[in-house]
Amino acid sequence: MLLDPRGPRFAAALTAAVIVAVLVTGSGWLALVQAAVFAVTAIDPRRGPYGLVYRALVAPRLGRPAELEPAAPVRFAQVVGFAFTLVAAVGYLTGVTALGVVMAAFALVAAFLNAAFGLCLGCEAFLAFRRVTGRPLAARVPAP
Repeated sequence: MLLDPRGPRFAAALTAAVIVAVLVTGSGWLALVQAAVFAVTAIDPRRGPYGLVYRALVAPRLGRPAELEPAAPVRFAQVVGFAFTLVAAVGYLTGVTALGVVMAAFALVAAFLNAAFGLCLGCEAFLAFRRVTGRPLAARVPAP
């Protein structure tokens, strides 16, 4: 499966906004909603809520992407995001607010770096793991 790389960046921008709201409000429930978004997107990045918004509202206004990227690194990054926001939600909901704040802040840094600079930390970790284990994955391919 190949993805338009602008979709995950758009999703990262929405994710960053949601996580800022989590940090401002201290809402464990909102962190749990974001964790659910990560979980759905990890299963299929094209079916994640933010991906659906991107394809319905943003992609039609843009030209075709110059290249596509494999979905596997994005899926791995979504699993990592799920873990961080789930732990943040648990922290907030159990009264261990410091844990919630720290984990949400880590998730915010990752989402911001992806949205602002196209640097997907989870994707890079996935690719590094693949290289170390001798199973390289092409990072990008030309769009049809």
